[in-house]
Amino acid sequence: TLLTINAGDYIFYTDWAWTSFVVFSIAQSTMLVVGAIYYMLFTGVPGTATYYATIMTIYTWVAKGAWFALGYPYDFVTVPVWIPSAMLLDLTYWATRRNKHAAIIIGGTLVGLSLPMFNMINLLLIRDPLEIAFKYPRPTLPPYMTPIEPQVGKFYNSPVALGAGAGAV
Repeated sequence: TLLTINAGDYIFYTDWAWTSFVVFSIAQSTMLVVGAIYYMLFTGVPGTATYYATIMTIYTWVAKGAWFALGYPYDFVTVPVWIPSAMLLDLTYWATRRNKHAAIIIGGTLVGLSLPMFNMINLLLIRDPLEIAFKYPRPTLPPYMTPIEPQVGKFYNSPVALGAGAGAV
């Protein structure tokens, strides 16, 4: 479960929503299928993928609540949709009568096709992601994205600024 949660950006922040979506779709589809099939084959317990998906959904709702408690808007964090794809995987595992190759190929294909689709619909429902991203930036922005207030006229006597020419701008 921890591996799956950390495979890709499991919380779609509004500032990087579509970038996270691409990485997430590949990583999460793979991790969900590999983790669930591995567990089901060695324990014989069906319904494991849905269990994983439920745990991850609850975990992400808690994280969403934490961001909301910090003063961010409710839709600053979008919770990904795992459960329907996981149910398809569990259904495939049940239907193939424990034929591991069929479960991996058919179930993996169903998850790989459905998980990105569900999450694309999910992300399309965010209200104006760009506006929210600029209005409420994430505190963990990388240095190259951190806004710098312009220091107008502060260095007008500085020989360094004068000598730097275009570089001073």
